[in-house]
Amino acid sequence: MNSVDFNQVYSTYAKRLHGLAYKYTKDWLWAEDIVQESFIKAFKKIDTIEDTGKLGAWLSAITARTAIDFLRSEKRNKRIPVDITDIELMMGNDHNGINTEEAVGIRLFQEDLGRSMEHLSKEFQEVLILKVTYGLKENEIASLLDLKAATVKTRLYRARKQLKQVFAVKESA
Repeated sequence: MNSVDFNQVYSTYAKRLHGLAYKYTKDWLWAEDIVQESFIKAFKKIDTIEDTGKLGAWLSAITARTAIDFLRSEKRNKRIPVDITDIELMMGNDHNGINTEEAVGIRLFQEDLGRSMEHLSKEFQEVLILKVTYGLKENEIASLLDLKAATVKTRLYRARKQLKQVFAVKESA
């Protein structure tokens, strides 16, 4: 790759990557750390990218994978990322029209879903998170992860199938 003005790259993509990292961690400070780590990784490998038109997707993939790795390491350390809105829900300061019982039910389901997703492979987790959390289409996920669209569709199908099996086992227990 020719010369890339890394300051320009940072100013162009930092905010977008920060939002992406936040969606994984639900914590703004941890998201900043992930973005910084992602830019360090990107800076070290910037000469490997051939098409600058795919720079945003490449940086997003690095950030998503860094966030997933971060969450795995946090899980091993038994720390849970908490957002201020979660604390408000727990304290009963709900301003969104959802009562506390509904909020707790939603939170318990989300935690159960998160634990169930841990049973999936990394590849299945990535595509499912990008599809469900970010609402990306299969072709967008394929571009982001540098896969074929058919591969993404297959992984989504298999991930959903495995999640259904995990929930079926939990229901029967």
